[in-house]
Amino acid sequence: METATIEKQIEVNQEGYLKDSSQWSEDWAKKIATENNIPLTPKHWDVLHWLRKKHEEGVALSIRKVGNSGLVDIKQFYGLFPGGPLKIASKIAGIPKPVSCI
Repeated sequence: METATIEKQIEVNQEGYLKDSSQWSEDWAKKIATENNIPLTPKHWDVLHWLRKKHEEGVALSIRKVGNSGLVDIKQFYGLFPGGPLKIASKIAGIPKPVSCI
């Protein structure tokens, strides 16, 4: 079993995604963002909270859906989370890796 420690011990899967998204905190997000060299701005937080909300609603997430969110377009999304925006943003948001990500 993989674990990560913030203020308490949190279970993650082999890829580092939270096993229980209810354990997410902003401290968790800051830690994962720092590990991925992503300085979190207010726009990052908007996207992260949007992803969490859609996940809670049971929406299957994709880059296209983020681009159509009204928060950012696809180019901005790639700029905020370079190198695999949906995969990285999902990890920071504490939600499972979307099935559309390899």
